[in-house]
Amino acid sequence: MLEGKAVLRETDMPEALQSHVMELAYQALDLHEASDCQSIAHYIKQKFDEAYGPAWHCVVGKDFGSCITHLCGSFIFFRVDMMEFLVFKDGKDLTESKEEAIGVLQKEGKTES
Repeated sequence: MLEGKAVLRETDMPEALQSHVMELAYQALDLHEASDCQSIAHYIKQKFDEAYGPAWHCVVGKDFGSCITHLCGSFIFFRVDMMEFLVFKDGKDLTESKEEAIGVLQKEGKTES
């Protein structure tokens, strides 16, 4: 287990999710080489998708910039040692069926004509 304590930079995520994602970060860092940022990010994303539904994104590294849009209550940016973690959920909930989404698009198309 890493010695470093997670340092929260910014979040709008509920505390329970914050704790969960930070614990996953520690697990991922134990399971993978610190230089393998892609595997670390994939591990966290996969676990969050399983626990909270699809459309989670995870960026891990020592130096990166970002400009994102996220669902309210789904964003966290934190550091563990020298590694930065950005986790967020994008788009709307995917509970809408394909048929419902197509119906909405068709309806919007009719109002524009």
